[in-house]
Amino acid sequence: MFGIVRPCSHRLGEGLKTQWMAHLCGLCLALRGDHGQFARVVTNYDGLLISVLTDAQADRTTGLRRTAGPCPLRGMRTASVARGEGARLAAAVSLVLASAKVRDHVADGDGLLARRPVALAARRVAASWGKAGARTGSDVGFDTAVLVDAVDRQVGIETLAGLGTPLLSVTEPTETATAAAFAHTAVLAGRPGNAEPLAEAGRFFGRLAHLLDAVEDRETDAASGAWNPLTATGTSLAEARRLADDALHGIRLALREVAWGSGVPREKHSTDSKLAHVLLTHELARSVDRAFGTSGCGHAPEGSFGPPQQGGPYSPQSPYDPGSPHVGGGNPFGGGPSFQPPGPGKRGFWAGCAAAIGLCCTCKVCCADEYEGPWSRKKREGCLSNCDGDCGCCEACECCECCSCCDCGL
Repeated sequence: MFGIVRPCSHRLGEGLKTQWMAHLCGLCLALRGDHGQFARVVTNYDGLLISVLTDAQADRTTGLRRTAGPCPLRGMRTASVARGEGARLAAAVSLVLASAKVRDHVADGDGLLARRPVALAARRVAASWGKAGARTGSDVGFDTAVLVDAVDRQVGIETLAGLGTPLLSVTEPTETATAAAFAHTAVLAGRPGNAEPLAEAGRFFGRLAHLLDAVEDRETDAASGAWNPLTATGTSLAEARRLADDALHGIRLALREVAWGSGVPREKHSTDSKLAHVLLTHELARSVDRAFGTSGCGHAPEGSFGPPQQGGPYSPQSPYDPGSPHVGGGNPFGGGPSFQPPGPGKRGFWAGCAAAIGLCCTCKVCCADEYEGPWSRKKREGCLSNCDGDCGCCEACECCECCSCCDCGL
């Protein structure tokens, strides 16, 4: 599982947690149903937002769920899961971006992919995923060429980027790809008027995904010599945080213009629209705080950013250190799951796939309190792990009171 929006079940409550799992399982089953068991390895937390947004805009309340049979990921329990075009669009996006990322690593000869037999097998997998994603995208009226083009342009932009290059020039392909995917949810839901604000929300979400991935990987990339947009462009953490906060504000403003299932802008009565709001407003803000090692509304005290210092936001004592068990995830909208080149402590692509299958078969992804990421080997929390509210991640959000960003009262 990958993504920047990883809500704590304690904060969501039973109702929203059930809906969140319905979309997560719906994406996973859409991948399996259309493309086979192996395709499920590209399931990601951020991808399910496509399914959430589609259902949140729908007028109808029936036919959006189906009962799925027992699954090891749910401890062999049945469950109500999302169905329909939203889940299939999410599957198409995940497959195409994962395919592009694998092809990129093959071209670079990263790790085991430098070996010809492994590279040949990886190319076949990438080609299969790309065709499958394009086929599913076509079935729901979405042209996945915009995603492939974004990934291809990303490579050229990163090659030319250097000190002084605007960071937003580097994040632009990710923004474009995510904007297209978000906007198409309005088409699937029969609400073309929502396409423009959702494209704007998607553009800012893509920017955040790219920024947070860069912030979380900054020290690891420096140690391994890998390319990092912040280091390459000379962007400070303070500037990256400013851009992140600006993106959060842009998403909030864009969502105010969206007509949800009832047809009334900012309506929060339906469970799916409430879940969309919680994930894209409150949980996304917490993701930013987690990445930068701050808390509250993102209004960090002056001087919070800069080189790591004893007792500072990236100190060994901080639970939000980029290498701590509380920080992980990848950037599915910025190029698929975290198929990173094998570095110190990381697994290669195929070893990671084997580990991912093992996690699925042993139910650790859902049921374990903590498990090791299959590729990055970072510690991550199981999506159904119990939280007692004392972990520090479940503090009441004061954002609505201090920022007047929304009127939900959450």
